[in-house]
Amino acid sequence: MVQIKIFDTTLRDGEQSPGVNLNQLEKIEIAKQLERFGIDIMEAGFPASSQGDFEAVKKIAETIQDVSVTGLARAKKSDIDIAWEALKVAKEPRLHLFIATSPIHMEHKLMKTPEEVIETSVNMVSYAKEKFTHVEWSAEDASRSDLDFLATIIEKVIDAGATVINLPDTVGYTTPKEYGEMFRYIKENVPNIDKVDLSAHCHDDLGLAVANSLAAIENGATQIEGTINGIGERAGNAALEEFAVALNIRKDFYPYNTNLVLKETKRTSDLVSKFTGMAVPGNKAVVGRNAFAHESGIHQDGVLKNASTYEIITPELVGIQSNNLVLGKHSGRHAFKDRIEQLGYQLTEEKLSEAFTAFKLLTDRKKEVTDDDLFVILTDIQTDTSDVKRYQLEAFQVQYGSYNLPTATVALTTPDGSRVETACTGQGSVEALYNTIERLMKETIHLTDFNLSSIGQGRDALAEVHVSMTVNDTPVSGRGAAQDVLEAAAQAFINAVNRVFLNQHSNVTAKAQI
Repeated sequence: MVQIKIFDTTLRDGEQSPGVNLNQLEKIEIAKQLERFGIDIMEAGFPASSQGDFEAVKKIAETIQDVSVTGLARAKKSDIDIAWEALKVAKEPRLHLFIATSPIHMEHKLMKTPEEVIETSVNMVSYAKEKFTHVEWSAEDASRSDLDFLATIIEKVIDAGATVINLPDTVGYTTPKEYGEMFRYIKENVPNIDKVDLSAHCHDDLGLAVANSLAAIENGATQIEGTINGIGERAGNAALEEFAVALNIRKDFYPYNTNLVLKETKRTSDLVSKFTGMAVPGNKAVVGRNAFAHESGIHQDGVLKNASTYEIITPELVGIQSNNLVLGKHSGRHAFKDRIEQLGYQLTEEKLSEAFTAFKLLTDRKKEVTDDDLFVILTDIQTDTSDVKRYQLEAFQVQYGSYNLPTATVALTTPDGSRVETACTGQGSVEALYNTIERLMKETIHLTDFNLSSIGQGRDALAEVHVSMTVNDTPVSGRGAAQDVLEAAAQAFINAVNRVFLNQHSNVTAKAQI
């Protein structure tokens, strides 16, 4: 069995998804979960892109111990230097260096000749190797590059010190046959290719990212890059959970292993979905809510007789437990602590007390508290930002009905500590609520997206709201969860605005440490 390394770029390429805006605390929580998931390499961000990204990459590099942490850099000395400052504290720092190699990119974007691209690549790999033990060199838009040129430049960057060669399908253009043939060509025509790992990075514009990734390993790739839930720019990246489960289920066909802990799959998917605000489609392979649901009578009959008739993947394989323990108002602190530890959370005593208090408040309104409910409590507790100045919702009331103009009254505590209150109308209850909150804030706010979903089942299920907006022309996202839909909507709106203060706080910290 050949060992395939898993390179996760959820925190870099995944965060480039439209509308996704993760703060430092959320990135760290995702990074910890990716570590539990068992990935080999974690791309924590693009340190040179912003002060906030630099600080987040640095913090992740300090925190993560069992995964090699990397950062993205253009073929520029300044990018490499900044990446080194962020990553030098890592247990095993590495650099991901990229430059375009397709004719269309070299001519129209880089405005360089092929010879200049080779020279730049060799010089920057050599420079990076003075600092980093591991240097991954990526041929951006490799799938539309000339194969002879690729072979030439790859041989030279390996001689310069590259330890990983990545051949991305940057625009999701290629097919499995073409992509596999490209890897086979490079394996056969680059004399020093055995000195490096050969990596595949596929985008999903034609829905072929996972299929292309599988074709790559069939033809010599030893590393696969992707994201959780397949998030990323445009149509996203190869979904790592789909790739890994495919290898596991079809081990009769694919003689490959990964280090992924598959029982952590669903939890990792849920965490990324919650923090990014990108809901997992119900029919999504492996982690969608319908992945193990059967409506057809014939299917139901078969599954009841023998699950393998229609289920090729067991729910337990990806961490969906059929014996979902339920806690209630009579559950004590010990039972609560035991359950959250089973869920994989390690809390300080202070955080545990906060979480238990939130749990008890929820049991006053909800008869049974499920793992999904605990997940909401724990992720909110872990990413608490109470030390940052922010708006806080003190009280609200909304009056609406079939024959009345919806009117909302809201009281807020502002970042300077004062209490403000006003009322406003709208065409609907949510619009009235948002108009009122916005009137109490000094920021210029424009809402761009609103999503409502339920957590769990039943009429007492928690409501979860995700919003995207611009605050003073800065794109941000926010989320809120409560049993009342309007309360969840209000919390999501305020959470998004508060992220501006959190980002400002992070940037000040980053500037002080560079």
